[in-house]
Amino acid sequence: MDSIHKTSPQVVAIIPARYHSSRFEGKPLAHIMGKPMIEQVYTRAVKVPLISRVVVATDDQRIADCVCGFGGEVVMTRPDHPSGTDRLAEAASLLDIAEQDVVVNIQGDQPLFDAAVVAQVATPLLTDPGLPMATLIYQIVRPEEITDPNHVKTVFDRHGNALYFSRSTIPYLRNPEEGMPAYYKHLGFYAYRKGFLLTFVGLPEGEWERCEKLEQLRALEYGYTIRVVLTEHDSVEVDTPKDLLRVEELIRAGAV
Repeated sequence: MDSIHKTSPQVVAIIPARYHSSRFEGKPLAHIMGKPMIEQVYTRAVKVPLISRVVVATDDQRIADCVCGFGGEVVMTRPDHPSGTDRLAEAASLLDIAEQDVVVNIQGDQPLFDAAVVAQVATPLLTDPGLPMATLIYQIVRPEEITDPNHVKTVFDRHGNALYFSRSTIPYLRNPEEGMPAYYKHLGFYAYRKGFLLTFVGLPEGEWERCEKLEQLRALEYGYTIRVVLTEHDSVEVDTPKDLLRVEELIRAGAV
């Protein structure tokens, strides 16, 4: 029994955080109900029973000082990463994480995420040792999101494996009189096998990825499986200062 426990994959949450953003400079340090957003995200993550370790990955000393100030763990990464996934991979390589351990990417701009989503995105990798990565999807309920390119849509096969992700509306409804299909949007929570994460960032950019500006398409183009997990928990992203007000309103209303 002890040997089984020792070889069981651990779940490590890494929160990529950068200071510079074209839409919201210094976003991780913006306050929500009196606390920096990065602290709000970190505090939620450490309460998830499945997670054995939570680390913030950043290239900015101001964010690092903030995390250390509230007692969190932080790892400094290079400043030249083209994406959060590259930052995630460097952090995973710097930490003492086994190849089969599961790395969960928790977005630093989603301070209201439900703890259940972490278990939902990580569990497929814990139950299927051959699965390289998984992500979350949510059935769209707001009609305006179906055509909004900022809400990425996805289609998947009958085994729950992603077929494609797009900023366009997929599937295209040719005959509206036949009734609307269900549309699903992608939520930015990923779980990776640590070994695959390092492989993934070493792959050249894919053609679909270049067109859509969606990293996950690189995995599909190179033939890797992405398991999608349908969740009932939507997640509010903070992209602008205005979004902070919406988050605080939800907290005051007891909606989270």
